[in-house]
Amino acid sequence: MLTRRRFLERTLQGSSLVALGPTVPGFLASTAAAAEPGKDNVLVVVEMTGGNDGLNTVVPYADDLYYAARPTIGIAKDQVVRVDDHIGLNPGMRSFDKLLSDGRLAIVQGVGYPNPDRSHFESMDVWQSADPKRQAGSGWLGRSLNSVRVSAGQIPGVHVGTQTLPLALRGSATGVPTIHPSKPYDLDLALQRNNNYAVMATPAGGRSKGAGTNKEHDARRALIEDLAKLAPAPANDNLRQFVRRTSLQTYAAIEDLRNITRNDSPNNQVRFRGNANGELASELNLVASMIAAGFGTRVFYLSIGGFDTHANQLQEHQQRLQQLADAITNFFSQLDRSGHSKRVVLMTFSEFGRRVRENGSKGTDHGAGSCLFVAGPGVKGGVVGAHPSLATDQLDAGDLRHHTDFRRVYASLLGTWLGCDSAAVLGESFEPLPLLKES
Repeated sequence: MLTRRRFLERTLQGSSLVALGPTVPGFLASTAAAAEPGKDNVLVVVEMTGGNDGLNTVVPYADDLYYAARPTIGIAKDQVVRVDDHIGLNPGMRSFDKLLSDGRLAIVQGVGYPNPDRSHFESMDVWQSADPKRQAGSGWLGRSLNSVRVSAGQIPGVHVGTQTLPLALRGSATGVPTIHPSKPYDLDLALQRNNNYAVMATPAGGRSKGAGTNKEHDARRALIEDLAKLAPAPANDNLRQFVRRTSLQTYAAIEDLRNITRNDSPNNQVRFRGNANGELASELNLVASMIAAGFGTRVFYLSIGGFDTHANQLQEHQQRLQQLADAITNFFSQLDRSGHSKRVVLMTFSEFGRRVRENGSKGTDHGAGSCLFVAGPGVKGGVVGAHPSLATDQLDAGDLRHHTDFRRVYASLLGTWLGCDSAAVLGESFEPLPLLKES
């Protein structure tokens, strides 16, 4: 017979606890209500999945070598969003013009890492772990969450999306919830494959796929409620302390999140059904509402796919970049209205760039060096670093060479923005880039 104690032991080993509940214990509801709106800096990370083509994102329109390498997918000079006399943004990113003119957008050029790997999985692991040797089993953000300051009972990091928890957020001592943004919220407890806690959304009154029978579902819910009522764990019972702490945080966070999603204010409305700008816009809308409501989270992680552009790249890539730029621009507009934009910085990244020469399918293949964006009122706007040379003798097997290690970007955001010891998180010291304004 599977007793509650035995079930709890099995649940805690190699699995996760997924909790969303319509009923929150009274003492937890009091804790949640007592939390003050956050005033600490917030970092939002957007993953551009698939290997974004940096050359058609930040376009070297003044360089004839660009058009020679891309006779059919090169973007005409009169179409780019002009940044300076040498480069411009893809026309799909026209909404970034406002961030540029306001000095809220930094364009970091020539970003990469030593001995680049052109495999999606390997390179993504490098970026998310911040370890080009691929020996770390945790993520750079997960490691940072152990030292960022949060109010009592708050969850320091949150993943918003429909995918499993990314490597970047693994390794936190508190656990990281995953919030599915496109469904109503309801209680569901289910075993997961990773070792992190996750928050799931299910249709009201229903159960998510794989949640088990109603009997199992009720048993799991009862376990969490029992756990919340337990006396504090002994000091030497690290596992029980971890589970209890995460359970309490989850209960409090869920009540806060439910209140946020019920807010029908025109300036703070969460739209779960998506919109013309795609899922990222809806997800960033939710994040902006959570920030404005004082949810207390310091790090948010989201992703947008569709950047593996091997064929017929021109139009599809432009559409993806438009979704990205419009979503980010609207995100900061929403934060401006709520008065919280000054404490938020957003960065984008992709696992690698694309090759300089277009292929025979009017697309581009896996490359190396690329670009990324850092946005927000606290950012020193403008171009960071020179655009990599397109001269044949300056390429790396047909790819752009990087001159900026991506960990310098991480070091800037970890140390200056989040207040972490970046060397401890990254395993060594990296010189920060001049990305942020002096406070």
